[in-house]
Amino acid sequence: MKINKIKINQFKEFLGTYNKVTENCFMDCVRDFTTRDVKPEESSCSESCLQKYLKMTQRISMRFQEYHIQQNEALAAKAGLLGQPR
Repeated sequence: MKINKIKINQFKEFLGTYNKVTENCFMDCVRDFTTRDVKPEESSCSESCLQKYLKMTQRISMRFQEYHIQQNEALAAKAGLLGQPR
């Protein structure tokens, strides 16, 4: 039961992020509403915008993992020092 709640919350977070990115890229890239078709420059802009967000997300994730590894190493080193007699 708890796992389902976690999965639902993760999916809600994903949808929120997806909607935010979509809205930001749309607002930045789409300027002309005189035609139903997507113009090539709008399509190109949107694709670049989405790629940028994906790369940013990957970089943040990598940095977050590196930070946690450093924190765990620091805690392990501190625990090792505290556990040794003087």
